[in-house]
Amino acid sequence: MSNLSVDHLLGIKGLSREDIELIFTTADNFKDVINRPIKKVPSLRDITIANLFFENSTRTKLSFELAEKRLSADVVNFSASGSSVKKGETLIDTVNNILAMKVDMVVMRHPNPGAAVFLSRNVNSRIVNAGDGAHEHPTQALLDTYSIREKYGDVEGKKVVIVGDIVHSRVALSNIFALQKLGATVKVCGPQTLIPKYIEDLGVEVELDLREALEWCDIANMLRIQLERQEIKYFPSIREYTMTYGVDAELLNSLSKEITIMHPGPINRGVEMTSDVADSDHAIILNQVENGVAIRMAVLYLLAEKIAR
Repeated sequence: MSNLSVDHLLGIKGLSREDIELIFTTADNFKDVINRPIKKVPSLRDITIANLFFENSTRTKLSFELAEKRLSADVVNFSASGSSVKKGETLIDTVNNILAMKVDMVVMRHPNPGAAVFLSRNVNSRIVNAGDGAHEHPTQALLDTYSIREKYGDVEGKKVVIVGDIVHSRVALSNIFALQKLGATVKVCGPQTLIPKYIEDLGVEVELDLREALEWCDIANMLRIQLERQEIKYFPSIREYTMTYGVDAELLNSLSKEITIMHPGPINRGVEMTSDVADSDHAIILNQVENGVAIRMAVLYLLAEKIAR
């Protein structure tokens, strides 16, 4: 398989296992590129990409911009806070005005679930979903599973627990889809109030006891508490959450086996994990960040092949 089966990257749910493996193979080549003295290739020299971020972002936005520049694309950055969206302009009008300037591809983060799908049906451009509300965050899931593959050689057969605020997390849903497509077994762990009611319908087990979850898993992907998405209190206090679901070095060292710690960022140190865990040899968090650039280069490159030049 040399081409993606999709015209846009809207979510992991729409990808096949072959699509994911193609992205990984392409990312392997680009990882070599970003680790050499000259970190640039002319692959997208005649492509213009617009980054539309309607939500605040640091890592994802920077990672996409670096990926685009490493591929020699022309980059346009759009911030909703200083745009005509604030004056009442619709999303379609905003994007079509940008596309009228001969933009080939749009990378979009939006607070509303389904925004990327809606856009792909209404504008003539390749769309990459950089996160839509609490729905999906496909490139984060791809870089997470790619990092597991890099660490262990394969994702097949691995046991992965996702810990934290599952109900508000687009990272959790995309990771579940990606891990299952690649043959991993997934559990979720967190307060009952932060576990979606439908989660077991996805073939995912729920474990409410953190120690039991960590004893079971090979990899623990720790999520932050997304207070900005919570309209009510889901647990008594941050302190109580940390005491019940936070990972520290004492807990990690008391397990019967070594496990790998992951985190999509940003880390709330002292909440979901302590600094001695985040900075330990168990953690591959900085590897995830590095792999994010290679994965996003691969996604952009493969989607650009579908653009009529």
